[in-house]
Amino acid sequence: MQDGLRVLFVEDEPLVRQATAQSLELAGFTVLALPSAEAAMPHLSPDFPGVLVTDVRLTGASGLDLLQHCRNAAPGVPVILVTGHGDITMAVQAMREGAYDFIEKPFGADRLTETVRRALERRALELENHALRRELAGPAAGTRIIGRSPAIGQVRTLVANVAATDVPVMINGETGTGKELVARSLHALSPRHLAPFVALNCGAVPEAIFESEMFGHEAGAFTGAGKRRVGKLEHASGGTLFLDEIESMPLALQVKLLRVLQEGTLERLGSNASIAIDVRIVAAAKGDMEALVAQGTFRQDLYYRLNVVTIPLPPLRERREDIVPLFEHFMLVAAVRYQRPAPILSELQRQALMQRAWPGNVRELRNAADRLVLGVPEGGTRADALDDSTPLKERMEHYERAVIADTLARTGGAVSQAADLLQVGKATLYDKIKRYGL
Repeated sequence: MQDGLRVLFVEDEPLVRQATAQSLELAGFTVLALPSAEAAMPHLSPDFPGVLVTDVRLTGASGLDLLQHCRNAAPGVPVILVTGHGDITMAVQAMREGAYDFIEKPFGADRLTETVRRALERRALELENHALRRELAGPAAGTRIIGRSPAIGQVRTLVANVAATDVPVMINGETGTGKELVARSLHALSPRHLAPFVALNCGAVPEAIFESEMFGHEAGAFTGAGKRRVGKLEHASGGTLFLDEIESMPLALQVKLLRVLQEGTLERLGSNASIAIDVRIVAAAKGDMEALVAQGTFRQDLYYRLNVVTIPLPPLRERREDIVPLFEHFMLVAAVRYQRPAPILSELQRQALMQRAWPGNVRELRNAADRLVLGVPEGGTRADALDDSTPLKERMEHYERAVIADTLARTGGAVSQAADLLQVGKATLYDKIKRYGL
């Protein structure tokens, strides 16, 4: 469970309050147990990092009064109602008015623990969603390096250590491992962050126009050059130039780039005038650069000029503990982008993610997260799209699974509320959830 999350538990019976609080604490939750709605109200605010569990019948203001206060004062906080047998109809109505779930007395510790755990997962997701929205609106949008593996910890340490300097950095890793993200992080954390970050994929630019792309040209410098063009180096002056797939740079251009880095000036094509530039170079490669130097396809002097600090980015298969955190982050980004609810991963889904090979690395993982948020399963078809030859039983199961999944998404994973909307028993719905792997 995410650090800092807690359970606000309200019960006016002292023995019940103490026993339930201990049960939740033994399950690993941080609990604040209070005797009344009035005592709980000051703790509820829009950024309250947890959930509210309250008995409906309290001395003084009731649990329903507390629910209404929470809806107004802390609208994102999930509220779980504890009800007696005669209060079920009222509790269902309360869920329609915004309660997350209800638990009927007497209840087992496992039932309470599971309901609280799901509610906290939902709250953690919502808090992270809000934080992500703020991040995406800020100047350092998209520069957070996600992961808990030692390798990614080392990457973050290296970035923090060298970002504020102008030292050239070489990022090495397979395609899709996030090399541009690291380059953007270096820029965002540097004194140059208000100046341009310019990216150039050396492997995507035809050799015939590479020099013009890099250094710019004057009008009439060659056939088709109708007007002056500022190159990437000049455009990035004051900021950072990210050269991706640096190993693809033509040898002739390597010589010119080396001279620019040594002298701090460049000449546009068709001009003899020297232009002073101040640019930090961050390069990225997916191959063995020392082998390319030994083969003579990459200049040794330029390699040593660019490779003052090396940041290695291992593939996902070598840091599997990063897969789920990255996937959940990408789901949140997709949920914000597409205005869809962010799903909560089941344990089965987490295991499946960990077991996949991910040859496309982080890029492939991000695409899979987008598909999940959009409701598109692996294979690129809609969840309810079936072949004409599919047997009726299988079609019905696909439809039922899609309806249940959609209802659970709308209720934030609250099974009781979903069962009410679907007009089925909770036990029946739990069975179907298990059968369909939801």
